[in-house]
Amino acid sequence: MGARQRPNILLITCHDLGRFLGCYGVPTVRTPHLDRLAAEGVRLTRAFCTAPQCSPSRASLYTGRYPHSNGVMGLTHGDFAWDLHPDERHLAQYLGSIGYDTRLIGIIHEARSAERCGFDEVIPPQHGEPISDQTLAILRRCADQPQPFYLQLGYHEPHRVACPGEERPDFMGFTGDYIAADDSLGLTIPPYLADTPQTRAEIAELQGAVAYMDAALGRVLEGLRSLGLDEQTLVIFTTDHGLALPRAKCTLYDPGLETALLMRLPGRGWSGGTSYPQLVSNVDITPTLLDLVGLPVDAALQGRSLLPLLDGGAYQPRPCMFAEMTYHDYYDPQRCIRTETHKLIVNFSAAPAFMNPSQSWQPRSRPVTPPDPPVAYHPLVELYDLERDPFEQQNLAEDRAQQALRADLLARLYEWMRTTDDPLLHGAVTSPTHLRAIAALQHPDDRPGDAR
Repeated sequence: MGARQRPNILLITCHDLGRFLGCYGVPTVRTPHLDRLAAEGVRLTRAFCTAPQCSPSRASLYTGRYPHSNGVMGLTHGDFAWDLHPDERHLAQYLGSIGYDTRLIGIIHEARSAERCGFDEVIPPQHGEPISDQTLAILRRCADQPQPFYLQLGYHEPHRVACPGEERPDFMGFTGDYIAADDSLGLTIPPYLADTPQTRAEIAELQGAVAYMDAALGRVLEGLRSLGLDEQTLVIFTTDHGLALPRAKCTLYDPGLETALLMRLPGRGWSGGTSYPQLVSNVDITPTLLDLVGLPVDAALQGRSLLPLLDGGAYQPRPCMFAEMTYHDYYDPQRCIRTETHKLIVNFSAAPAFMNPSQSWQPRSRPVTPPDPPVAYHPLVELYDLERDPFEQQNLAEDRAQQALRADLLARLYEWMRTTDDPLLHGAVTSPTHLRAIAALQHPDDRPGDAR
């Protein structure tokens, strides 16, 4: 496949969105531009991520490999310091090797540095509007060049941000000092949260932040149209994981793993508002793009190409998907298998029942069924019937009638961990922070700076 035949690729991500969009059935959030993208392209209705936190999930998205395989088992920034293994290849490196003009605009959270990932140009993160301005300028330059482009556009919104001047400095909200909360169409309270005044205030902020991101992104999509790049550009929109709300982000429950995934490539027939209900994982995205541009899908990649599905050919759906968490705010190793109908989670430590994703001393939103008692710890094994209990409230792991299913799912999860050489099978995982602490003890006069 020659360079001129290969499509341009505009891969757009945002933080912490889950599927909180109009096109995924949320009627009170204003997302006209993403809803239009879904109507003009294709929508994967059951897309999930490999990990319910930023860096590990993104590392899977851009390498086609699970976090415990690519090296990013926790956050990459600051003293968390996780990073891709030296021999891991980023999507930008694959595409750059065949002549793509590769540019990063905004958020990178899958590695310690953007330069390591092979981009030709890097535009640092900003708020959504200025990031869109930068993207439009780059698109205008790219429109006249002969080689195809890969633009990786990362919006920060709707991630939580500090609230300058807030009377209550003990929480982080979604609006900062530049976004307005929005309840003009009402509020959609996720069913796993208690409907309280505090939750309503927080959801109004979230809706405002999502609307802000959609408006900023909409300018980029309109620019693509006005430059005549629509037909030859694959637009992908996705997010890293679920909403930054209790029992969502930082958990292996579906609200933590669910992701929006929209694609549009009219020249190949990825259009018309088609919906695909098959189970897919974001570890499948890099293999799909390599397949699309004619690169071999390396056997080391652990995802699978969705090209046959999207092209309307013969496609064998995934019977299940796997996800994991090892480190986020603290060490909380978990692994799960999700089938069409059930979820099984194994917890490797006695950490709190779920990690708090609110980045706040006193969270405002509360789960509809809080842990009992409030300081409860993980059970060893969790098993949920997703058809009868989609928000995973009733743990069936000790139900005598479910023991055959439990044994089967445990065996399948173990086999995945074994074949992907999950380090948890060999003992506790040591973090980069631990290693840096040892180095500080051994070399007290050294003052290493942050590698980022």
